[in-house]
Order: sequence, then C-alpha cells, then structure tokens
Amino acid sequence: MIIRFAILPLFLALHLSMCKKQESVSPSSQQANASATPAVASTPVVAASPKITKPVVDQTAQVIIFCYHRLVDKIRYPGTEITPAAFEAQMKELKDRGITVISMQDLLAWKRGEKNIPPRSAVVTFDDGWKSQYEVAWPIMKKYGYPFTMFIYTEGVRGGSLGGGEAITWEQLADMRDNGVDIEGHSATHQDLREGHTITLIAGGKRSRTKVTGPQYEQWMQNEVVGSKQLLEQRLGIKVNCFAVPFGNYNEHVKEIARNSGYEAMFTVYGQPITFTSSMDSIGRYAIEANKPKVFEDAVKMIATSTGGGAAVAEVGAKDLATQPADGETVRTALPLIKANLSAVGQIEPGSVQMRVSGLGVVPANYDPKSGTVSYQVTQKLHEKSCGVIISAKSQGKKVEAHWTFGIEEGAAGGASPVPPPKK
Repeated sequence: MIIRFAILPLFLALHLSMCKKQESVSPSSQQANASATPAVASTPVVAASPKITKPVVDQTAQVIIFCYHRLVDKIRYPGTEITPAAFEAQMKELKDRGITVISMQDLLAWKRGEKNIPPRSAVVTFDDGWKSQYEVAWPIMKKYGYPFTMFIYTEGVRGGSLGGGEAITWEQLADMRDNGVDIEGHSATHQDLREGHTITLIAGGKRSRTKVTGPQYEQWMQNEVVGSKQLLEQRLGIKVNCFAVPFGNYNEHVKEIARNSGYEAMFTVYGQPITFTSSMDSIGRYAIEANKPKVFEDAVKMIATSTGGGAAVAEVGAKDLATQPADGETVRTALPLIKANLSAVGQIEPGSVQMRVSGLGVVPANYDPKSGTVSYQVTQKLHEKSCGVIISAKSQGKKVEAHWTFGIEEGAAGGASPVPPPKK
C-alpha cells in the first residue's frame, strides 16, 4: 500500500512534464508541421530542387573591335592619330547603323556562354594611355553612353620612364576606373615582345639598344607581361584579364606567357569580325588611323547588314604555310616578296583567296592552284617597322584564315627581295 502511494506522485509528475513539453512547441512550428503533413486525400507535395541554368546566348552574333590612339585637332602622325570630329562622327555612325557598343567584359562573358549580346555589336578600345583619351575621347563616349576599354603600358603613364606631358596620369586613370571604364594591360614599355628583337633597356635613367635572349629575355618578359599587370592591379585596385600585344606582334611563346600570367584574352590589331568560336588568344581589332578612313567603313560593312549567322573562321598557323618572310623574321628591304603555300589547308576555292598587308590593305595577290602558292610583290615601300599579313580563303565551304608578322630593318631600302650581303 505504501509502495502504491509512492508511485502515484511520481506518475503525476511525469504526466505534467510531458504536457509542458507539448505546450512549449511554438504555433509557427505547429503550423509548419501541419502544412508539411498533408491530409490522406491530398496529392503529396514534393519540394523542387533549384536548377542552375546558363542563359541561352546567340552564337551567331558578331562583334567588331576598334582600336584608337590619340585624338588631336592637327594631325602630325596619321598612323596613330584621328581628329575629335572624325572620332565623334564614327561613334554616331555606329548608333545610326544600329550597332550596339558593348563593354569588353560583356564580350568575354558572351564568349564564355554566360551572357547574351546583341547580334551586331562593337567594342571600343584605346591604346597606350594618352591624356587626350581622358580629356577628349571620354566626354564623347559619355555623350553616347558607350562603355570602352583602356589598354595601358605602365611606363608610359606620366611619371613613368616613358611618360611625358601628353601621357595620362594615375589620378586620371583612377577617375575613369571609378566611373566604370575598363582598364587593361599593354605591357610595361611597349616593345616587340618576341625573343631576339632589338629592344630598348632603361636602367638608371640611361637607355641602351640591345637584343635579349635566353634567361635575360625571360626575365625581361616577366616585367613586360607579368610585372605591368601587377602594377596596374596594385595601383588601381582592379583585376586585369585582357592583354593587347604591342604592335600586334606575337608568337606562340608570347601567347603562352600571357596565358600563364592570368590573362583571359589577348588582342592584336588584325581586324576581323569576332564570332562565338574565335580564338581568345588572338582577337583582332581594327586600328583606326587618320590616313586610312576606309578601315572603319570596311569594318562596319562587315556586320552592318548582318542579323547574325556569321560563319566561323578556322585559323591556320603561319608555320604550316611556309610563309615568306617567315613569322618573326626581320628583312632588309621595304619592298619584300610576300608568299605563302596553302597546300596544307586543303582544297582551296581559287576565287576566294585574299591577301591583306598592313599599311596597304587588300593587295592584288596571285594564286596558283597547281602549287597552292599565293604571292604578292610589294611595289609601295613599307614604312612601318613591323608588317602584318592576313590571308583568307574558302576550303570546302569553310572560311580559313592565317596571319603573321615580319619586321623591316630600320633604314631598309627598296628591293625585290632580302638579299644578304656577300661574305668577305
């Protein structure tokens, strides 16, 4: 009997404890549990897992990229200058023709398949870092609401070893950065980056001309490609993912160094419409110069009437074409014979072969279907230190293209071919 009375209080205490636990459950929890447990007659609700999808991008869109340098009222160097009036007229023409100016980063996002762009687009870039780009070009770009990219070589900024009174300042670059302007790399000293070429070394305020090879060349390249990138990122607090090659001169080793340095895209000055499948390490730009107004018109015509559907271009390496002069070679004549053998490309449609030479445009090259050789004897003296060649053709309905560059020795005279002097 005593045991029975002892157990009774224990049982009552346990019962009261369980009641309190049930009361402590919040109304919101009860409501959530009730909604999560449907009635027997209801259809079970299964929570859908979130789907991560990429946007559908227009892979037939095309982009043209323009490259500008100085904007001046009085043209002294027509190869790198244009008047403000001519520049603004070109920007207006893009708008009038319905060509959308997009940012460089939007272009790269499209190439990665992450963002769509209009079917006919353009990207505007400025090279080197002249103060006229800040004082003259930027207000015009603001007027039209156009984004653009600045490719800067760091020793050319005012205060650097090559930066004079016409150079942009770090403060001006910071102002542009703060207002959404894209700032990218263009080397440290703006020289030919290929090994074996004569370059200017600057040490202790003194300059010397020399050829660098081997370990000395690799060390120099680290500063030109990597060091300049790091300096831009540190001084401006930005991420640099694009690299414009000085003069458009490069080879496979230059591309490899740029790629290993963290550059996502590399740009040249060999203009061509950019498609979804265009290579990211040799993106062509149309260099706009006062003495070549037709370049802008030709570029615009390439996509002005297009609604997409641009055919992909297959790029052929210059080494496969046995070019003359060879890629990277320096010749001793300003009137060279330019040749390439297209046999390795496959069956070529004879009427489709076209050769472009920097400074001359499309030239009347001869194509021999039997040998597969296309050739052109330059008749107008080439004045630039570097010459670029672009050959395009159709093979089995597909467009193929090759380009290479060669140097011209300073003070080279006219002559049919680079004949070496007789040995003594």
